[in-house]
Amino acid sequence: MTFDPGSLLFRKFSGCVTSWTKRFQTLFNGVVLLAAGSCSQWCQAPEQLCDFVCDCSDCSDEQDCGYNGKHFVCDFEDVGMCGWTDPSSSGTFRWERLQGADKLSDSGPSSDYTTGTATGWFMGVSAVKGESPDTAVLISPEIQQSSPTCRLRLRYFLWDSGVTGLGSVPLWATVRHNDSQQAVVWRPEASSFHGWREATIFVGRISAPFRIRVHSQRLEGRSGDVAIDQLEFLNCALPLPLPGKECPAGMLKCVRGGCVEQRQACDGSDDCGDGTDEKNCGYQLCDFEQDWCGWDNRSISNLKWIRTNQKTISTSDPLKGPGRDHSENSASGNFLYVTVPDGGLRQDWAAFQSPSLQPTNSSHPCRMVMYTHQFGPRSGGLTVLVADRAIYPVWERGGSLGDLWVKAEVEIVTNSSFQIVIMAAIRNFTYGGIAIDSIQLSPECRPSLENSSLDKLPESPKDPCTEPEKLCDFHADCDGEADEAKCGDFSYPEGSSGWTDSSIGGQGWMLHKTEAEEYLYVGEAPGQHLTEAQTRTPLLGPTGPACNMTFDFALHGNPDHIGELSVRVIDSMLGVGPKLWEYSGKTGTDKEAWQPAEILIGFRKNRFQLAFESRAVKLCPCARIKVKNIRFQSCHAQYYPSPPTGLSCNFENGLCGWYQDNDDIFDWTELEGMDHTIGVGRSLVVDMWSPSLRGMFGRLVSFPQSSGSTDRCLSFFYKLYGPNTGTLNVKLLYNDGHESVIWSRSGSDGNVWQEANCPVQHQIEDFQLVFEAVRSGFDGRVAIDDVSLLDRQCGMPRRCSFEGGLCGYTSSGSVTWLHLSGQSTSAHQPKSDHTLESSLGFYMLADTSGAALPSGAATVLTSLVRQGTAKTECLNFWYHMGGVNPGSLTVYMKPVNGQRGKVFSTSLNPGDVWRHGNGNIWSDLVDWQLEFEVIGHGGDDTHIAIDDVFLSPHPCEDRGAMCTLEEGMCSWSNKQNIQVDELDWELTSEEAEQHYPTPHGDHTLGTEKGHFLILPSSGQTAAMQRAHLLSPHLPATKGTCLNFWLYKTHPVRRQLSVWRLSNGRLNQLLELNDFGGSWKRFDVDITSTEEYQIVFEGLKGQSGVLALDDIEYTVGVNCDNKVTDAATSEDNAAGIAASVIVILLVIGTLIAVMVYYLRKKERHGLMSSSSSNAVYESYDVDLTQDQVTIPSSQNHPMEAGFNDVTVFNGFGEREVA
Repeated sequence: MTFDPGSLLFRKFSGCVTSWTKRFQTLFNGVVLLAAGSCSQWCQAPEQLCDFVCDCSDCSDEQDCGYNGKHFVCDFEDVGMCGWTDPSSSGTFRWERLQGADKLSDSGPSSDYTTGTATGWFMGVSAVKGESPDTAVLISPEIQQSSPTCRLRLRYFLWDSGVTGLGSVPLWATVRHNDSQQAVVWRPEASSFHGWREATIFVGRISAPFRIRVHSQRLEGRSGDVAIDQLEFLNCALPLPLPGKECPAGMLKCVRGGCVEQRQACDGSDDCGDGTDEKNCGYQLCDFEQDWCGWDNRSISNLKWIRTNQKTISTSDPLKGPGRDHSENSASGNFLYVTVPDGGLRQDWAAFQSPSLQPTNSSHPCRMVMYTHQFGPRSGGLTVLVADRAIYPVWERGGSLGDLWVKAEVEIVTNSSFQIVIMAAIRNFTYGGIAIDSIQLSPECRPSLENSSLDKLPESPKDPCTEPEKLCDFHADCDGEADEAKCGDFSYPEGSSGWTDSSIGGQGWMLHKTEAEEYLYVGEAPGQHLTEAQTRTPLLGPTGPACNMTFDFALHGNPDHIGELSVRVIDSMLGVGPKLWEYSGKTGTDKEAWQPAEILIGFRKNRFQLAFESRAVKLCPCARIKVKNIRFQSCHAQYYPSPPTGLSCNFENGLCGWYQDNDDIFDWTELEGMDHTIGVGRSLVVDMWSPSLRGMFGRLVSFPQSSGSTDRCLSFFYKLYGPNTGTLNVKLLYNDGHESVIWSRSGSDGNVWQEANCPVQHQIEDFQLVFEAVRSGFDGRVAIDDVSLLDRQCGMPRRCSFEGGLCGYTSSGSVTWLHLSGQSTSAHQPKSDHTLESSLGFYMLADTSGAALPSGAATVLTSLVRQGTAKTECLNFWYHMGGVNPGSLTVYMKPVNGQRGKVFSTSLNPGDVWRHGNGNIWSDLVDWQLEFEVIGHGGDDTHIAIDDVFLSPHPCEDRGAMCTLEEGMCSWSNKQNIQVDELDWELTSEEAEQHYPTPHGDHTLGTEKGHFLILPSSGQTAAMQRAHLLSPHLPATKGTCLNFWLYKTHPVRRQLSVWRLSNGRLNQLLELNDFGGSWKRFDVDITSTEEYQIVFEGLKGQSGVLALDDIEYTVGVNCDNKVTDAATSEDNAAGIAASVIVILLVIGTLIAVMVYYLRKKERHGLMSSSSSNAVYESYDVDLTQDQVTIPSSQNHPMEAGFNDVTVFNGFGEREVA
């Protein structure tokens, strides 16, 4: 191998005096990696740094270059930020390295893009508020140079969280040279969207050192509302020599070393990096730096092209004109430009033409190369026409291609003198335009002294038969469906012409059309970028939920792998969307190896384009990528099919009368193997723990429902599981876009199915129902199944938290029960609810002050009617009594026909805390209602409130009975206040668990079906987070025994502590660290001189398992089985009275029912009353044979949280401030 002393390769090695060898390896992204033997000093020379070539074996010369290492990526996970800096870091508005939060906030991204979690890092701007716009600038290190194909792919975030306006230019990027010249290279549209979006900055050929600058300009905004992440530099290195080889046939050798394709020669682009490929071309180059080079700007249109540059166009608005020219890559370089004039658009086209040229032939065609910049919605497209004896088009490129210069080639063959006419179409929109630069004519384009004359003038194009918004909207508005004829549907004679090639690389889409067949195929294109071939439809839609596209495709030929083919949506408001469909490989060898495909386009509110994208491994006659028979079906925006089951759906065979809202941020997905219907079928889920999930919410929308005079009931089953489940909302959506929440549930309910019945009151206008999953973090699952909309009023729901509404409860009596939250203005009310332990949570309240509810007066809160059953059920609820002498609370079961029976009663004021009440309900097939009756006692500033009503399908258990967790969480509840603990204990089983590690079987049954409580272990949430499990309030005791079984893997940094909580103070009873591997029993003696609760506190590590099972406490009996407390009797008068009523109601029923009743009576006894503070959570064996229903995670009723804890020496006690 010999070296040319003038080559770059020789110069690189001439400074290395040691013996050396070289090896070369071409990377997948087109960048070349060199590994130098012992030339470490040479590879760190300044000219070797940050040039997209790894000269050092460890690629250390490419560290902190705005990217790191051989993959040339920056994800900002490293504190060094890949060398990016903000010179204004001490200013009020600046770029900062930020993280999301464990809980979603109102401003900024909830997670970074790279990891999709709150622990990942990104760059975002600080908050700003000023009288004039402020600018923050993020600057890369100095980069040596870049190739013509260099591009920077990144993710960006633009969100106007404060609704103050983003401004016209909240984010843009420039390139700055050492001579201080700066050129705009990227300008995303200033649209607000709470999610990460993808963009590409086309850096292009820069021959001298430069820096990339990312700017943000805001007048007012919150922290993180403008952000960037995941920067990837692609195809930025100049070509390097092939190892020990000359350039292959068909390639041109560069003086500096390396090879380029012959087609890259004489195209006005320095592909070699030393100008070799642009020398000795004989082409006539016009870069418009001095004048028009003989091109004539006269035309009959009053819209004219101008010769200008970015500095002349605008010094203040980056959205005007190309940010740089093509030939100089500079803001001061000139180009031709046309856009909407300042005085408004009177004609929508502009043209200029060449001098007269001599005739050509097929062996010596006139070849024209030019670079076009088609940016923004004003760009309607470019056409090249030939004017000889007629005027006809020979090349066209439609629409907007982005903020970049794209190469175009045209070959002209005509036997007459001719002129080349270049015509632009301009649309009357807010920004953008069309520019042309670096026009080159081949030697065959010879000037002519003849003046060409037209035999006939071309026909004027027809005016559109309707307004632009109605073109291609899948509804015929014109005669002969002319408005739908060129929209990409092959069923129309000219439908295929609706697909426009928008490729900017070396591969593009072409149309093959004969009388026998027509299809689109991928062929060689003149573009200089290494990107996929792309063809697009015109703007389509809007569309309805059933819209789909069918087509046939073929990737056929001799190679084992032909290439890739995909389809994606480009939304007019949201930009480029993810791929809807993709295929990789080959469909066969024969050219007729077609395969069918069908893609659901679905509901699209905004206008959009569809795009086929493809990349062929090799372009040759031996391999082809083709598409034909494209059809759009059921796409009209007002078309909704009539599914046989309506909105009733078990999701085993699709979505029935529901569809994904494509204007949200993520979709619900169908999950196989976890459903409520049959246990192993399908349900719809949103997995918050999925690393691919981005954004804040996902929505499932029903087909429109007609207004009516009757109430309806939406019934469904749901799961909320994990530390960060977020919120599941049910909403009503009206035609004007207005929405209202009619049901809501937050927080984890365990890995079990819950039943919900949501009243839908009669509506006076058409409406749609919406299931909305709102993300709160990164570790949880939301699921729904077995949805049905019933044409009847809902019965009393099994659970009501009052968060989404009243659940059908109504008020009667002397005062009205109020639906309030802690944010209400009244002084005498709970400051937080029980469900969320937050001022944002809701409850029902009766004002029992003497002025509102006189002594002896009553007010009643009544539920909807619930269908009777033959089994005993347990009513659970939480109540809050405030002030001195607040009155009495009594709960009744009221049969539809008959006397009501007392279930629960109290008049005690136990302090400013939420208390639990319960009692058995036994209706014996008689329909019934609940009544919460409050009687005033004439107090001052008093109240009684109700929250979290839950009807368990099992009898109330005896206080202290062992909780096996096979029928729910019994009397135990999770704390919900995130200021106290961050996690919940989760009810699950080995069989049901799909995400978190668990014990191998529970302790009770010793099988995979048995249930237990686990502390979730996942890298999606931080280590050292806590979960608190609380018992009901228990009476003072001289000796009560707590025993439980614990499973803990060993060794992991996980811990379990047991505490006694009384009067706001925590006393530690037990701490466990050093065991693991199997279930182990622990007994704890408890003594207390005052009422207390037991608290299990779990501390999460990074991994491992911590689980509880078979929890039991024996009130008044210590662990030596000795009775320590005197027995107390309970007033059972309410139970006796209720039992008498029930006996009277069942007289006269059928003998079979009586026998069933006697059997149930033998098992459960008559209805009894209990005022114990227990929460009963259980399976509903009537729902399915093997599925589970438990209530929400209940919250302990303390006034104070577990924050600001002080540990006292000498005894394990801590005080709650």
